[in-house]
Amino acid sequence: MDTEGVQSLTQRSNMRYDREGDQHYDLLSALQKSIRGSDENAAIHYAARIMEAGDLLSICRRLLVIASEDVGLAYPMAIPIVKAAVDSALQLGMPEARIPLANAVILLATAPKSNSAYLAVDRALTDIRAGLSGDFPRCLQNVHFDGADAAKKGQHYRYPHDYPNHYVQQQYLPDTLRDRVYYEYGDNRQEQAAKEYWAKIKPKQ
Repeated sequence: MDTEGVQSLTQRSNMRYDREGDQHYDLLSALQKSIRGSDENAAIHYAARIMEAGDLLSICRRLLVIASEDVGLAYPMAIPIVKAAVDSALQLGMPEARIPLANAVILLATAPKSNSAYLAVDRALTDIRAGLSGDFPRCLQNVHFDGADAAKKGQHYRYPHDYPNHYVQQQYLPDTLRDRVYYEYGDNRQEQAAKEYWAKIKPKQ
């Protein structure tokens, strides 16, 4: 084997890594943090290293997580777009899989970012795991007969579509959590537009 062949073999050997070892997780971490940090060049570099190591499944799974965790509601269409890219990559296999995966990596890295939904669900899970749940408000329960001992008979559910702007104020959280706020709008155009929309509607109730 000539010098060029030895060098190529050495470089490829250096790309190999134990999929249960530190390098495996370091590469996936570097990929996600580069995308989260909106550095598309670093992101595509680490993605290429993972692909070169032949770990197609790990990069696909991580990109699906990133689409929801780090881009999220700032650009919700990133989620189905990345899912389509991942499906294409898995169907194609390497080397063609690199093309849809590259599209997904760069899309995610250059997209606006929001972790508002990620934070909201973790706040809700924290309450649930602490035993904070409570009974459903009567208006949300499935329609069924009120027993003779019911203090207030009837479901009293108000159907939002019967009201202006398809909204009517009523209690949805259990009594023990009725004023809890889990979701806070992110500071991106998408979420701020939703915030502005509801600010014009909800105070009128």
